[in-house]
Amino acid sequence: MRVPNSVVLPVGTHVDCCQEQEVVEKTRDIMARITAMLAERKSNLAHFIDNLEGSEEPKFYVDQWERLKEMESCTLTILNLVAVNCTDHRDIKKLEATILEHVKNEELFPEVVRVLPPVYRQVEAAIVDIAQSEEVADHGMMDLQYLLSKLSQREQLACLGRELLQDILRYLHRIGLVVWYEEIKHLESTVFLQPTFLITMFKLLVRYRLVQQLESIS
Repeated sequence: MRVPNSVVLPVGTHVDCCQEQEVVEKTRDIMARITAMLAERKSNLAHFIDNLEGSEEPKFYVDQWERLKEMESCTLTILNLVAVNCTDHRDIKKLEATILEHVKNEELFPEVVRVLPPVYRQVEAAIVDIAQSEEVADHGMMDLQYLLSKLSQREQLACLGRELLQDILRYLHRIGLVVWYEEIKHLESTVFLQPTFLITMFKLLVRYRLVQQLESIS
C-alpha cells in the first residue's frame, strides 16, 4: 500500500483441505474483503487529508499532509486470487505460469518492454559473481563506494561511474536482485547483495504475537 504502482497477486493455499464449493466461496469472500479494505483505506486517507486542510494552523502539518497525499497517489492493483494445493506439483506449475503471464503484461509492468544498455547486464552478472564469492559475508551487506571499486576492477566496467551504478542499482532493486534503500539516510550507502538475508532477519524479528513471546521469557 506504500509502494507506488504495486501489483499484488493473492494466493490461497490448503485447497486440499477444502471442498470445491468451499474454495469458490472463500475466494469470493477474500476478494470482497480486499476490495472493502482498499475502499476503507481510500476513505480514511481522504478523511485525514480533509482534517489537516481544515485545521486552524495547516502550515504546521505540511509534512503530514505531503506524506498522506503521497500515499493517496499510490495505486494498488489487485489481481484475481489463485487457489493452490501446495502438495500438488501441478498446482505449483499453474501458479508459476500465472505469475509469468501477469509479469509479461505490459499494462501491469511497463518495464518489461524496456531495452536495457549492455552495461546493465554486465553489472548484474558482476554483482551476482561478487555476491557468491567467498570474500562476501553471508549477510551480503556492502558499502556502495566499495561495491563501485570492486566493479571498476573488471575490465569491461573500468569506466563505471557512481551515478550510472546508482541507476543500475535502482533497476536491480526493482527486479529484486539486490536491496538498496536509497531513500533512508542511514542506509543509502549500503547495498544488500543477499535479499534473502533480510527476509530471514525479518522473519526472526517480525512475527505473530512477538510481544507475548518476549514477555513470556523470564
